[in-house]
Amino acid sequence: MVDDWRRDRIGSAERGENPTVLARMRSGYAVIGDTQFLPGYCVLLAVPRVGSLEDLPLEARGEFLLDMSLLGEAIAAVCHPRRLNYAIFGNADPFLHAHAFPRYLWEPDEHANKPPFHYPPDRWTDPRYLLSEERHAVLKSQLRAVLLQRMGQAGRAV
Repeated sequence: MVDDWRRDRIGSAERGENPTVLARMRSGYAVIGDTQFLPGYCVLLAVPRVGSLEDLPLEARGEFLLDMSLLGEAIAAVCHPRRLNYAIFGNADPFLHAHAFPRYLWEPDEHANKPPFHYPPDRWTDPRYLLSEERHAVLKSQLRAVLLQRMGQAGRAV
């Protein structure tokens, strides 16, 4: 099945089978989001797999949050949003991951000041916004290049 990697995003990243991977970071894998209605949306998947941030040793928590901020820097440099929203949840996927959402001036007023999850469900499933190698290859390549550069500048190359 083509989308088997979605069933185990971290395992598929470790096996080199997850097409959304931008880079291996010290604390996990930076991936581009499955939907791009907010262009540049990315996620940091924690390795080792744990249930929540507080399940990591104290030093590893700092590593994860630092990597999350470097991912945000890369998004900002490539996409030029007005700001970034970061979110760590645990409701849907039972493993630690952090969302990095760029927010834009062009967003509709009814959504601009709310969390991205307040967008209607169709934004998450509409084929126009779903990640596609054809539509998002350049964005993915730019994010990867800038992320690797930022990691190197921060002395965090893997």
